[in-house]
Amino acid sequence: MSHLPTLITDLAIILGAAGLMTLIFKRLKQPLVLGYIVAGILAGSHVTITPTVMDAGNVQTWADIGVVFLLFALGLEFSFKKLMRVGGPAVIAAMTVILGMIVLGYLVGVVLGWKQMDSIFLGGMLAMSSTSIIYKAFDDLGLRTQRFTGLVFGILVIEDLVAIVLMVMLSTMVVSKNFEGMEMVYSIGKLLFFLLLWFLTGIYIIPTFFRRTRLLMGDETLLIVSLGLCLSMVVFATYVGFSSALGAFVMGSILAETIEAETIERLVKPVKDLFAAIFFVSVGMMVDPGMIMEYFWPVILITLAVLVGQATFGTLGVVLAGQPLKTALQSGFCLTQIGEFAFIIAGLGMTMHVTSHFLYPIVVAVAVITTFLTPYMIRAAGPVYPYVEKNLPRKWRRFIEHYTSGTRVVNHESNWKKLLTSLIHIVVIYSVIVIAILIISFNFLVPLVRMHIPGFWGSLLCAGLILLLISPFLRAIVAKKNHSVEFRLLWEDGYFSRAYLVSLVIFRFVLAIVYVMVVIMSLFQASVGLLLGIACVLMAVIFYSRYLKKQSIQIERHFLHNFRVREVYARHSGGKVPPRFAGHLLSRDLHLADFVIPSDSLWVGYTLSELALGNRFDVMVVAIFRGQNCINIPGGMERLFPQDRIQVIGSDEQLERFGEKLQTMTLPPADSDLTQSEVCLKQFVVDEESSLKGKSIRESGIREKYRCVVVGMERGTASLRNPDADTVFEAGDLVWVVGEELNVYDLLNWK
Repeated sequence: MSHLPTLITDLAIILGAAGLMTLIFKRLKQPLVLGYIVAGILAGSHVTITPTVMDAGNVQTWADIGVVFLLFALGLEFSFKKLMRVGGPAVIAAMTVILGMIVLGYLVGVVLGWKQMDSIFLGGMLAMSSTSIIYKAFDDLGLRTQRFTGLVFGILVIEDLVAIVLMVMLSTMVVSKNFEGMEMVYSIGKLLFFLLLWFLTGIYIIPTFFRRTRLLMGDETLLIVSLGLCLSMVVFATYVGFSSALGAFVMGSILAETIEAETIERLVKPVKDLFAAIFFVSVGMMVDPGMIMEYFWPVILITLAVLVGQATFGTLGVVLAGQPLKTALQSGFCLTQIGEFAFIIAGLGMTMHVTSHFLYPIVVAVAVITTFLTPYMIRAAGPVYPYVEKNLPRKWRRFIEHYTSGTRVVNHESNWKKLLTSLIHIVVIYSVIVIAILIISFNFLVPLVRMHIPGFWGSLLCAGLILLLISPFLRAIVAKKNHSVEFRLLWEDGYFSRAYLVSLVIFRFVLAIVYVMVVIMSLFQASVGLLLGIACVLMAVIFYSRYLKKQSIQIERHFLHNFRVREVYARHSGGKVPPRFAGHLLSRDLHLADFVIPSDSLWVGYTLSELALGNRFDVMVVAIFRGQNCINIPGGMERLFPQDRIQVIGSDEQLERFGEKLQTMTLPPADSDLTQSEVCLKQFVVDEESSLKGKSIRESGIREKYRCVVVGMERGTASLRNPDADTVFEAGDLVWVVGEELNVYDLLNWK
């Protein structure tokens, strides 16, 4: 008998248990992640009544791959455009929740007498809610069209991004073995530098690569290339000192800006589901049920901290963001669970051996409990709101009403704000590119050139090459926005504004000279005054160079084109850009919601004018998405087709009524036995006594009466395929018919 590798046996146990548990949890209408964790508990070494995984090391390796693909898939759904669209309210609310829960988690750990690192990691685990669980709960409860759900999804986007930063911060704490402020600031600055650099470089290169190789990209090739890019970024991120999860997330978010994003997401989903299942099963394998009972009261205390803390800080954050109290309560009560990042952070602590052995199973137990309670907490927001409003002190209530109504006023940006915001973006972005070029040049280019051309001439060649590479970006730092509308308007305001404008130009000029000085002083030995003079001359040449101006503009246009490539593709394929006002509707009673027209909907084939949705439901259809096309502000003669995704504007009540009606307006299921509707192919011979003899196919009524089709006839040695309807049956003909099995047998008995 051949030997079966342990890994295959372990995978059979893991996937078998996971498959069984997912069926059970699907039946119970619970999140699948809980089923995976239960499967892991059964497959782990702590439960002896079921088959046990033999080599946990191999499983952990697969679980690490699962984390990579989880973060890669999350990045594909993330998109930097989505981050820019979430708006200020989501950012304010998310940061309030995260900071509040980190502090609360740390204090709970201190109260329980845990060591400092356990308390810090506990705070990080409790700070993030679960995107997948909340998404599923909204679907199950039919709340996707409610006004507050858009804000909740925005909060979750910010939390996912901050979770990545938090993982890096915790890793830095562990490696440095201290909590020095400057060390932490350096780590965060390094993270932000590389994130911006990877994003800029990726957007500049990768969409162009996919566009030029599109004809070569079948599904198989696209999957392999995407996973190759993902794992390459994982290796590079690990090489420069970051986690593999960060690299996967960054590459996913870059690919999310390409035309192929939806296809990549579809292709990667089965791979992600497989490895994610192994990851969550491995999470369950680390849970010791006996330890959960031993730490029963800490589990209860932390669960209460999550429920109360998330609801409180979530509500407070949304109120601070300027939203009404009802919306704030609904949003806060949705966030009351621990997300998948808690498992990843807990695994980070265990892998680096800095957290106690009891922390992991406690957090998993809390996650299971809070996940089960999520639907009930979401439903509880409705009854809690009238109670809170009634018992809230009058001064507080009036302050909240005044504050939230005041924040809804649209403030026009001043010219100074517009100009300074643009200049900050320009200086930061181009400085990151210049610094990255300098780092790469002095680590790779300079040693290579000096190896072949030593001395002064080698240094001169290096200086020329480096300055040539950074000159378009230096010119952009100095020259951009000097002729903008805001700059001209402020210049015309008077001498006071002109002094500040001149100072801004000088500051940028000095910054560019500093970069040039770094290059020259690193390669040549001379007096500072001489080098400064050379740097000023070089910057003057760069500033007045028409060629560098053209190069700078082309680089920026190429980047912006790649950044908007999905919208550009939509225009060229006959579609239009989706509405851009979705984020601005959250501050009003109206908001956007998406609905999909079911394939069996009774509304299919009717025009918007015939359906009169505005008169019947007080809603307005503002866009129809059909395949790759988008029809903005459709006219009354536009028809609805199966699987159209329509965007509708209305209030919570109007959209809820519309959605309920849409789901009920479907064709009734046919009362038929599917086992009897299978189509089959049969043959029969027309004999002398057959009722078909002498009749044509049309006259026989085979199609009309028995719902069968004659597909062929054989007469002697001749064969006739798809015979004409006027063909007459003769004795001895061999006839082939196709139809449902029962109908065919009825025909054979009749003929």
